[in-house]
Amino acid sequence: MPRPLGELEDAVMTRVWKWNRPVTVREVLEDLQRERSIAYTTVMTVMDNLHQKGWLRREVQGRAYRYAAVSTRAAYSAALMNEAWSASDNPAAALVAFFGMMSEEQRDALRDAMRVAQLGEHGESPGESGR
Repeated sequence: MPRPLGELEDAVMTRVWKWNRPVTVREVLEDLQRERSIAYTTVMTVMDNLHQKGWLRREVQGRAYRYAAVSTRAAYSAALMNEAWSASDNPAAALVAFFGMMSEEQRDALRDAMRVAQLGEHGESPGESGR
């Protein structure tokens, strides 16, 4: 199970996920520098660490690497939620408490997700229901 990303790792991965394409260290550096002072070597080390941890894959292009996400932010978030839920000594109570923290919009999203998941269990794709 994944452990939560560190603050700088998350900042890097947020950009890679948002851009949804292979990126260079230089591109990430230039975007990060809009918010903070940071060295090229720091970003390069973080991206290499994320590669070593399995979050990024990389290909050589010219003299630089291009990095791409191995999975989505949604998959990362789901794994973190599953890890937290699995660690509870009372998973049902943890879910009830979690649902109590959700906004109405989040509960609507949960209902939508449950409908999609239930359709998948019945072998239908979301577009096939009601035909």
